[in-house]
Amino acid sequence: MIIRENIVEVEEVSKEFMLHTNEINRTPEDVIFFDLEHYVYKKPKCIGVFGACIYNNEDKKIYVTQYMIENKNEVVDLLILAKKYFINMKEAGKKAIVTFSGNNDFTVINYLFKKYNIEYDFSIEYESIDIQKEYERERKTSIGLKNLEKLFDIHREGDLISGSNLAKTFHKVLKDREYIMRMPKEKIETILLYNEQDVTNLCVIFKKWNQYIINIEKENEEYNEKDTEKENEEDTEKAEYNEDIEIIDETKKIDMIEESEIKLEVNNVI
Repeated sequence: MIIRENIVEVEEVSKEFMLHTNEINRTPEDVIFFDLEHYVYKKPKCIGVFGACIYNNEDKKIYVTQYMIENKNEVVDLLILAKKYFINMKEAGKKAIVTFSGNNDFTVINYLFKKYNIEYDFSIEYESIDIQKEYERERKTSIGLKNLEKLFDIHREGDLISGSNLAKTFHKVLKDREYIMRMPKEKIETILLYNEQDVTNLCVIFKKWNQYIINIEKENEEYNEKDTEKENEEDTEKAEYNEDIEIIDETKKIDMIEESEIKLEVNNVI
C-alpha cells in the first residue's frame, strides 16, 4: 500500500467568499474534501486511489491523505483505511464531506463496503456538499471539474489523466501482483498528483466560491439583457439535459464511455 501525506500551501480568502448551500453552512475547517480514482468493470472492482484533504485554520494549510493499492490483496485494506480516516475525522470535529459529482464516488465505495462487509453509513455520519450540484443550482447548467477550475483561475501541475488510462492501470494492478514494481515512479507520482489536485482544488473552489460566482452571475445578467433569445435557447437545452441526465454529470458520462471502451479492450485481452 502506498500511503502519501502532503501539506499544501493555500491562499487565504475572506470568509464572505466561502460556499454556503441553502441547507448547510460550514467553514472549510469543518469539512473533508474527498475524491476517488476507481476501477469499474460491470461492477466496481476496486478503489485505486483514495484521496482526501482537510483545511487547517491555524496554519492556513491543506493536509492531504492518499492511499493507493499496489495489488489485489490490498483492495480490502484500502477500504478499511478509508473507514478509519472518516471515523478519525468525525472525532476531530469534521461535519461534512465536499465532493464534485460525489454520487459516483459514494456509489463505488458503498458498493465495495457492502461487498466486503464493512459497515459504514455516510448519510448518518456526515452532511454532503456536491460542488457540481451547487454550480448547477447557481448557473442552471452543468460543468466538469477541469472547466470549473479554469473558471476559478486554477492552474494544474502535471498531466491530465483520462478515465480509460486509469482503468488500464488499475486493471493491471489487480491482475499482476508485480506490475506496480515495474511501473515507473514518475507514473505513480503523476496519478497521485492528479488525485491530490482533485481534492485540494475542491478546497480552493469552496473557499473562493462567491468571489467568482458573483462575478459570473453579473456577467450573465449583462449577457441576458443583450440577448434574450440566446437565454431561451439555453433554457431549452437545459430542459432536454435534465430529462436525459438525473445523476451522472457530463464529465463522468465521458469517463464512463472511456471506461466502456477500455472494458472491451480488457475483455478481449482476457
